Amino acid sequence: MSAIHSPSAENRGFTLVEMVVVIAITAIIAGMIGSFIRWPVNAYFDTERRARLTEAADTALRRISRDLRTALPNSVRVVAVGATTYLEFIPTVGGGRYRNYPTAAGAGNSLDFNAADASFDVVGPVPVYAAGNSVVIYNMGPGTFSDAYAGTNRAAVTSANATMPAAPLAFSTDAAPHTITLAAATLFPSTSPSSLFQIVGTPVTYACTPGGGLLRYAGYAFAAAQPTPPAVVPAALVNGVTACTIDYDPVVARVRTALVTLTIDLAEQGETIRMVHQMHVLNTP
Repeated sequence: MSAIHSPSAENRGFTLVEMVVVIAITAIIAGMIGSFIRWPVNAYFDTERRARLTEAADTALRRISRDLRTALPNSVRVVAVGATTYLEFIPTVGGGRYRNYPTAAGAGNSLDFNAADASFDVVGPVPVYAAGNSVVIYNMGPGTFSDAYAGTNRAAVTSANATMPAAPLAFSTDAAPHTITLAAATLFPSTSPSSLFQIVGTPVTYACTPGGGLLRYAGYAFAAAQPTPPAVVPAALVNGVTACTIDYDPVVARVRTALVTLTIDLAEQGETIRMVHQMHVLNTP
């Protein structure tokens, strides 16, 4: 009768208990490693998300700031309708000095403030402008006797100056004036103490809605009452806005310098950033 031999130790396989123990130990080690890796990975994505939100908010606020630097003096107006705040202003494209008096020889086309006038000479450098822009003189703001929105001190132009002179000698002089022609004869309500005029385009509006986005409206007509919103399709500057405020202080330095403060909160997947930007606006007409 042959003997029954048991398998040697080196040929024996794993038992079920050993396999379960190994799996359990491996799972514990993997969980410990995962817990150490998860926090740095989450921190990286949180940092990347905050940086992206900050960049988006900063880009939008800088765009508004660049626009506001061109604002016609006393043209900024802010109104809140429900949860949405609207900031409107009139952008300037250039400016200069109008001829207030004729030359010593009686020449020159001076601007008449006693009767409607359809043209005037520019004294000194000529701004770049196009037909369809408007001339504004001594804007005092909405609701005043000299209000560009209402059109009391604004007139469309039909002349144009498409290119800036290449050298100072190419600018207009008293001997060779540049004449700005208006679309219709206009009686401006007030002279400018410095004989200044501004060339402006059409109004621009920024609208900020919590739970929505920051929108820019452009290319719409002038209106005495602020449109909320303007009747044009807006362009979105940034989305994911959870909170925003726009404050306008027109009296910062003897009424000649105003301050716009814009606060915006952006959120994405639990991350929230807040950015505050202040912009000075020159209100010397």
